[in-house]
Parts: sequence; structure tokens; C-alpha cells
Amino acid sequence: MSLAYYFDHHVPFAICEGLRSRSIDILTTVDDGSEHWSDEAILQRATELGRLVFTQDADFLAIGCEWVKSRRHFAGLVYGHQLRITIGQAIRDLELIAAVMTPGAMRDRVEWLPLR
Repeated sequence: MSLAYYFDHHVPFAICEGLRSRSIDILTTVDDGSEHWSDEAILQRATELGRLVFTQDADFLAIGCEWVKSRRHFAGLVYGHQLRITIGQAIRDLELIAAVMTPGAMRDRVEWLPLR
């Protein structure tokens, strides 16, 4: 069983569609009606749903690091800088993470794309 993602509104639609075409479970903030929520609320919502957040918004990095330091649990966070990863790389790396990682391994973890 692969991991499920929660995409914030900064993620290009092409990444979402590329993963959905590979049968990866994606829920976007737009789909969920949370696109105007704060980043913390989005991370909390994704955690409640058991989904990893994928974002290209650097503000999430600060929140993820703060939650790790304060031992506040979250389902996981994957970040890919908009200028340092192509759409194709993002699709391949997110597909790999979904296929090989477990919810337990991603819990309270911040992962950067591209994978090395």
C-alpha cells in the first residue's frame, strides 16, 4: 500500500495529474476546501487524514522544523523548491517515496526533493 499525499495550492497541477495517472492517492487543498487556511492548519489537516504534505512553499519548512523541535507530531512533509526540481523529477521522487516509505517512517519527518 502506498502513502497518500496532501498537496498545497502552490504545487503545479501537472505534478498532481502525473501522480494520479500512476495511481498515487492525491488530495489537494483545493479539493478539500482548505486552500485559504494557514500552513499550520493545512499540516494539521493532512495529519488528521494520515497524508503527507507535499509543498513548494518554504514556509512549511519552518513549521515542520518547529513541530519536530516541539515534538508535535505530523504525518510527514515533503518539500521541493520550485527552481531546483522539474515536474518530472517531482513526479518520480514522490512516486518513489509513496511506494517505499511507510507511514511510520515518514512520521515527523521532513524530506527534501530532489532525492539524491
